[in-house]
Amino acid sequence: MVGGGRRAQPLSADYVLIYRNKKLAVIEVKAESFPVSEGRTQAIDYAQRLQVRFTYATNGKGLYEIDTKTGKEREIASMADVSTPQELWDRTYKSKNDWRDRFSTIPFEDRGGTWQPRYYQDNAIERALDEVAKGKERILLTLATGTGKTAIAFQIAWKLFHSRWNLSREPNRRPRILFLADRNILADQAYNSFSAFPEDALARIAPDEIKKKGRVPKNASVFFTIFQTFMSGQDDTPYFGEYPEDFFDFIIIDECHRGGAKDESAWRDILEYFSPAVQLGLTATPKRKHNVDTYAYFGRPVYEYSLKDGINDGFLTPFRVRQIATTMDDYIYTPGDTILDGEVEEGKRYTEDDFNRAGGIVIKEREANRVEIYLGEANQNEKAIVFCKGQPHAALIRDLINQNKESDDLNYCVRVGADDGAEGEKFLRIFQDNEKTIPTILTTSTKLSTGVDARNVRNIVLLKPVKNMIEFKQIVGRGTRMFDGKDYFTIYDFCKNYEMFNDPEWDGEPIEPVERPQKPKGEGVRGEDEPPTTGGGEPEPPKTTLEIKLADGTARTIQHMASTSFWSPDGKPMSPAQFIEKLFGELPELFKNEDELRALWGQPDTRKALLQGLGERGYGENELNEVAKLIKAENSDLFDVLAYIAFAMQPITRAERVVNHKAQILKDYDDKLQTFLAFVLGQYEECGVNELDQAKLPSLLELKYNSTADASAQLGGIPKIKEAFVGFQKYLYLGN
Repeated sequence: MVGGGRRAQPLSADYVLIYRNKKLAVIEVKAESFPVSEGRTQAIDYAQRLQVRFTYATNGKGLYEIDTKTGKEREIASMADVSTPQELWDRTYKSKNDWRDRFSTIPFEDRGGTWQPRYYQDNAIERALDEVAKGKERILLTLATGTGKTAIAFQIAWKLFHSRWNLSREPNRRPRILFLADRNILADQAYNSFSAFPEDALARIAPDEIKKKGRVPKNASVFFTIFQTFMSGQDDTPYFGEYPEDFFDFIIIDECHRGGAKDESAWRDILEYFSPAVQLGLTATPKRKHNVDTYAYFGRPVYEYSLKDGINDGFLTPFRVRQIATTMDDYIYTPGDTILDGEVEEGKRYTEDDFNRAGGIVIKEREANRVEIYLGEANQNEKAIVFCKGQPHAALIRDLINQNKESDDLNYCVRVGADDGAEGEKFLRIFQDNEKTIPTILTTSTKLSTGVDARNVRNIVLLKPVKNMIEFKQIVGRGTRMFDGKDYFTIYDFCKNYEMFNDPEWDGEPIEPVERPQKPKGEGVRGEDEPPTTGGGEPEPPKTTLEIKLADGTARTIQHMASTSFWSPDGKPMSPAQFIEKLFGELPELFKNEDELRALWGQPDTRKALLQGLGERGYGENELNEVAKLIKAENSDLFDVLAYIAFAMQPITRAERVVNHKAQILKDYDDKLQTFLAFVLGQYEECGVNELDQAKLPSLLELKYNSTADASAQLGGIPKIKEAFVGFQKYLYLGN
């Protein structure tokens, strides 16, 4: 990575052989002076990434062929032995398949030349279509959040639509395709993403439209709805039953781990009703104990692309974690605190699991302290999502943020949850618009944990423990999408969720498939924020939530501790230097040791040349300032940032640097020059090292003395001033 999601040295195959819109082979070229097979390792790597069978290495004089399927390798004796495109096609695809050939004639919809699939998207599309061509009925794609699953679904639907594939396997009509999600925002996003289809080919199935027209829409090719709409209906008759069982040819189930594929889900009735259709499941979550039903239903994924792959490839944004603990994380009632509601258990230690849930405990001052810590640490202009225990907690946090914010906008922070309805959806759409800055912060419980495409989210705030690995990975995924200038994002963790990175499930191997248990009859699933149901009899009365107001002295003395950790994509802790190198690449070797860096930095001309050289190699001032933020060195000199990266030296602030060296700097100058240099040091402390550039000298003189002429008269002439201005700087960067 170079920063802002740009790769420092992007992998690039020299040649990719494409025939009939399909990648068939890779060629890696080396100079004539190398052996013909010199590029073999790279050629194999590229072939495996692009999932092509044949790959070649060449030095311009000969050709070396590798068959990645059989492992056979050979040096091709003459050009007469090189396969033609059709021969390579026939070698790749041994058996004839009319639908595979028909799909390949349909190019991707490239939005007028502005879109090309990333290599893993191409792989996913091709693998899914290959399975359709083979006649497979259940297909699963597993790709990390932020990798463009909706774009993949669109291209698959595009090829099915234009090839006129359908369940009859005869190209006599266009298919009827259903996109099925479990949240309106996801269905709406997909509907908008499919806008390249003819307008009359798309239909949004919504309850109000059905009620208005008295029937479900049938006159379209691609339909979009949510499970909840299909399960609803008049007279207890679900709307999905108004379609014949074989109406849809192809069904795309978005975030399939969370709804229709779960055996205990009543929504599963929809998939089983439309069982004749080919069903494609999309999920970001590798198979784990929480979602084995998904894999039992669909089978093994035909293609997988993990969060680790996405970050390593530079397609997803890496992250750091701020681990924050306070002296009020746990609570024991003490006299002096006021019980506002409920009953306290004296002597009981209330822990994180007890807070901010129905029947638990709420201490407003505790939550206010956490909000103040976040707002004090973060850039308040950066977009953030705050994950809370439930909707009441999300409302409390929203209010506390708005009470403590710097912004004067009434919608700076809003809640988006099930209770917020259309108004919440409106705010979410505005938040997703990267051109809009308000709302800046959303609070939520679970509604925003998945599927929301907001690319410029810079901060994820966890005010609840997340004990489910699926949900945890999805929450992390809210920040991984790339955006211009976004080098990384930050997770502010108040509830020790960072321990999830130590779980083998973070990026471990998928567990083996299990036999699918029989589905219990008549059981449903809870929607977001719905209360659990009891199994028969009278429902238990809700427990009163304990509300405590802390004594004034206790509230004012809440302390906190914070540390920053950096994590690799596979859940391993990294040093800050390793994380920085992953972001921006290796620091260019423009100085050999600490002494040389001090000498270069202590002269304005050599410092300027060094900064220019660093900028040309991907470490410009913008990148160095980003590193300063990462290591909490915003008030340090860029010298300290470089010394930290190169030599692991702990940064000091500019103010500390001035205090350490001021006496030595001033001792050789007269009183008037001492006054001026003290002024320069003050500007340096406030504004940074650029104040020491020679180009700044005239403006500094004018700022202090109104004009350069007056300054010259008082200080003994411009040459003397320049000599002092340049000469003192080497002392500022002396070692201890």
